[in-house]
Amino acid sequence: MIMKDVLVQNQVGLHARPATFFIQKANEYKSSIWVEKDERRVNAKSLLGVLSLGIVGNTRIKIIADGSDEAEAIDNLVNLVESGFVM
Repeated sequence: MIMKDVLVQNQVGLHARPATFFIQKANEYKSSIWVEKDERRVNAKSLLGVLSLGIVGNTRIKIIADGSDEAEAIDNLVNLVESGFVM
């Protein structure tokens, strides 16, 4: 299991379009992936779960992956968040 903290820097946070990009990227991996904010953890492959966290700009989140491709999943998801969700 790998965990990394990342700062969501774009102004709108992880809503609508950025959340969709994030979920699409998470679904490319076999590993189980979660997003955690304020001790609340949701499945990163679930749009409703991710949106329910209410992640706004300048919020620190934790991305957690567990599985055969966990390192690649974490690296690519962290890069996506740090890029401002540019795919």
